[in-house]
Amino acid sequence: MTPDNPSANPLRGEAMLEIGGTAHLLRPSFTALVAAEEELGPLFALVERAGAGQLRLSELATLFWHCLVRREGLTRETVGEAVVAQGLAACTAPLRTLLGQILKGTA
Repeated sequence: MTPDNPSANPLRGEAMLEIGGTAHLLRPSFTALVAAEEELGPLFALVERAGAGQLRLSELATLFWHCLVRREGLTRETVGEAVVAQGLAACTAPLRTLLGQILKGTA
């Protein structure tokens, strides 16, 4: 993987998110998940809300923000705008990958 051509490793729970026409790597590292949990509350509750269709747009954008490997030139607002531009259906795949990693961990 190079910075100009990132690719996700699904075995590590990584996913890609397009922001402003560029693919960005999401990696649910321990540090990223702790930061997300500090802001969003318990991750298990987040997973439960997602499963019940109760996940808020702001929670989705916040989780993506914390899991971004490279944030240079990005703001939380641009991440949120990317989610809205792609639609929730398109963001379901990276969300599912991240939530799966939160629940299952690494093999």
